[in-house]
Amino acid sequence: MSRWVILWGLCLLSGPTAAATFEFHGTAESLETKSELYEERHQVTGICTDAGFEPFKHTVTYHEGPDDRRFAVKTLEYGQHPSRPSVVFRQPDFDETLEIRYPQLKQLTIDWQPPAENRKQFQVSFDHHLVVDAGFDQFVRANWQAVIAGESLPFRFLAPTRGDQYGFVLEPAPKENINAEVVVKIRPTSLVLRFLVDPIILGYNRQGALTHYQGLTNIRADRKTNHTAHIRYRIINYPDCDLTL
Repeated sequence: MSRWVILWGLCLLSGPTAAATFEFHGTAESLETKSELYEERHQVTGICTDAGFEPFKHTVTYHEGPDDRRFAVKTLEYGQHPSRPSVVFRQPDFDETLEIRYPQLKQLTIDWQPPAENRKQFQVSFDHHLVVDAGFDQFVRANWQAVIAGESLPFRFLAPTRGDQYGFVLEPAPKENINAEVVVKIRPTSLVLRFLVDPIILGYNRQGALTHYQGLTNIRADRKTNHTAHIRYRIINYPDCDLTL
């Protein structure tokens, strides 16, 4: 039985905590053509504690077209370190799957089936600086006071399809193209990677909810490339406690 199921059961019996759901949807627009690409629907279940919202499980479904076809799904489970969730991602149109798990305390495994290629598996050792996938959102909220104060925060970010991790920094960004109350960017610290990887721009509201994402996505445009998009999020439901620490 997974940790989040056990804690979910305990929270129903405990006075200081309460089951909670955070839900938001996002519409992705192509940065190249400005056309609508797809919609993301996020549901995060967890508990409210004295310290705020603690996520357990995060489900994302991806939909497109007038028939609202679901074409991909991702599930994340948050353990003791919310910035490093386990991940299961499936994109059947391209026969692609990606799984990230933690068999040992300071080691993770990656099992990736790319489109029309051989399966790839990696083992990556890490320390407390590592951020994985949507764990960046939890990383921002865990450091919310530093973020709104305009501080720069270094961290390591997992590149699962490369089986490696790289140095990045979270820092303030201009509000030229993002209409959000708080705007930050994630960029690589390596000079070489800066020429290869564009920054990811993030917008947040004052409650600590993600309202904008601009950059490379995990959704494929074709077998070789992923969409680069501006995703605008709308909040469907807040938990009955603060999102930020």
